[in-house]
Amino acid sequence: MRFMMFIKVEPGDENFEPTEADVAPMMRYNEELTQAGVLLALDGLQPPSKGATITFGADGKADVVDGPFAEAKEVVGGYWIIQTKSKEEAVEWATRVPAEPGTKIELRQIFEMSDFPAELQDAAGELSATPPEQTSDL
Repeated sequence: MRFMMFIKVEPGDENFEPTEADVAPMMRYNEELTQAGVLLALDGLQPPSKGATITFGADGKADVVDGPFAEAKEVVGGYWIIQTKSKEEAVEWATRVPAEPGTKIELRQIFEMSDFPAELQDAAGELSATPPEQTSDL
């Protein structure tokens, strides 16, 4: 089972820059994940002010708004993707994140193709076997 763990920070902390004291325990934690063979990927994320939100309206058109986002109550600061034998094991890893008091970790299971009905798996298999259509000469 694959899970994504999001570390969330307060919007006011979005320009947080870690110190050596912050980085050392996180690096040890990441090394523990690696040594246990559960870590698939991880990254820290730049602040929302360097990103954008794309919202699709009823007409299907995309509306792009550059950050920062005043209405945001939480900001995703980074993520890990781990593979464990159970949700309980994933929760155990999430509880071991070296986080400051008040930090939130959201744990979400990632869909696997086997989670979908056979007919959807077949359709997805056909689509993934077909390369995307090239739309320009670039």
